[in-house]
Amino acid sequence: MAHLPVTILARQAFIQDELNASADTKKKIFDQCTDKIIKAVDVLINALNNKKKILLCGNGGSAADSQHLATEFTIRMNPNIKRPGIAALALTTDSSMLTAGANDIGYDNVFARAVEALGTSGDVLIGISTSGKSESVNNAFRMAKSKGMATIGLLGKDGGSSKDLCDVAIIVPSTDTQRIQEGHITIGHILCGLVETEMYG
Repeated sequence: MAHLPVTILARQAFIQDELNASADTKKKIFDQCTDKIIKAVDVLINALNNKKKILLCGNGGSAADSQHLATEFTIRMNPNIKRPGIAALALTTDSSMLTAGANDIGYDNVFARAVEALGTSGDVLIGISTSGKSESVNNAFRMAKSKGMATIGLLGKDGGSSKDLCDVAIIVPSTDTQRIQEGHITIGHILCGLVETEMYG
């Protein structure tokens, strides 16, 4: 069966729909999440003022977001702000640790094990999950709590079980995974930008 040709107008309509959906989600984030974002900034600044560090974890696209945001904290966001590096570490980058953990103690425990090894009281764990149902992230939250760490969740949908496991649950108001992921990286940039500006700007 031959496929109908895709028209330029159809592509333009698709692009417009996607951008409008993304913009609508961002507006809802402002309306529904601003207080939680501000609270998360306070948690991060308090930890950093006490010479503590930030750990981040997530799976799939959320693993990529963890690495992205750890880099923004460590290197910089705003090139016009001269500042020292912020101690931030993505727990998603060490393939040997991840594969050994998955093989030896089960994948649901890999991030918790890293938090157990690397986290200290007063540090912050940022866990990223579009559904809030990732046990690898949830177990990391539990371990962080047991070590006296602060916890921030970048979540989506209804927040899942994660929302009750973190001190600050920022839940992107969407059920669409793509929109949630876009919201997470935007919120992450806002967190980095406010921390950087308020501490060093």
